[in-house]
Amino acid sequence: MTVANQSAAVVGRPMRAPKTAELIATDLRRQIVRGELPAGATLPPELQLMDQYGVSRPTLREAFRILEAETLISVRRGSRGGAQVMAPNVSVAARYVGILLQVQGTTINDVYQARMISEPQCARLLALSHTDQDLEDLTQIVDALKDEVATRKPFVPDPDNWSALTSRFHELILQRCGNNTLAIQGAVLQDIVATHVRTRIAQSYTDDDTPERFQRAIRSYEKFIRLIKSGDATGAEKHWLSHMEGAAQYLLKDDLRTKPVVDLFS
Repeated sequence: MTVANQSAAVVGRPMRAPKTAELIATDLRRQIVRGELPAGATLPPELQLMDQYGVSRPTLREAFRILEAETLISVRRGSRGGAQVMAPNVSVAARYVGILLQVQGTTINDVYQARMISEPQCARLLALSHTDQDLEDLTQIVDALKDEVATRKPFVPDPDNWSALTSRFHELILQRCGNNTLAIQGAVLQDIVATHVRTRIAQSYTDDDTPERFQRAIRSYEKFIRLIKSGDATGAEKHWLSHMEGAAQYLLKDDLRTKPVVDLFS
């Protein structure tokens, strides 16, 4: 008995051979992942691909639908249509993960706790392997945050702008830490939480937000950059954990700690 047959016997049902459309999608996906088909590139015309793979138009279009569902290509119909390669987006992964978390009744607090485990580790790695460009990019975000506060009355920033900038600061820590697995994992969680952050900040403007709160956040970012610049990995990790714990006190009020992730995607 072959390995395949043994596996099939274990589950009690025969293994399904992949459909032709799935094989074509696999081949095109491989080319996209390897960079042979870069983002923005247009796939060859349908007739050419049909001849290349020896398949009918319905089979080829089924392969396209698979890749479209994975947001790896975008297909335009009509005489000027075609399939264009798209860059993979972490938001797509975040939405799928978000659905899994919803099914399990996961709370926002649960997601944030996971971030507080992984993101400080990324801060540690960034301190050990940062470049001048990393420092410059982080500093530019802090400068933009300062401008947001200084140019608005009563010196509290626009919630959308503030959320976008602070989210970008977190993203840079993840992207530049040097560990791709941690970066992607963290980015997915960050994308899920970012939706809540925008909502929380927008809602809070009428009650407890003050200019001092935003100034404290900016000072925290500046201290973090100094720790990264000095290569203090332990200090950067501890500071970023403390920063995230402080942010949690603001972002996850008592009535929000048990808020389910499902509410973010409704």
